[in-house]
Amino acid sequence: MKKIEILGTGCPKCKKMAECAEEAARELGIEYDLQKVTDIAEITRHGVMMTPALVVDGKVKVVGKVPSIEELKQLIA
Repeated sequence: MKKIEILGTGCPKCKKMAECAEEAARELGIEYDLQKVTDIAEITRHGVMMTPALVVDGKVKVVGKVPSIEELKQLIA
């Protein structure tokens, strides 16, 4: 099971990233656990200074932008 985390404070871009990541994971047909991390201390523990950010299985994959669904599928797979 993939662990997908969306790091962000809940801004529109953060919400869009969560929606797109969930759609990408569904399209891939994989089992996943998607969590939204809004705590600033937790976000900075990942070394992230800009949001939104995508973390897959503990590794930061994207910071500061919302990739396309196709890009997200490659990052999540």
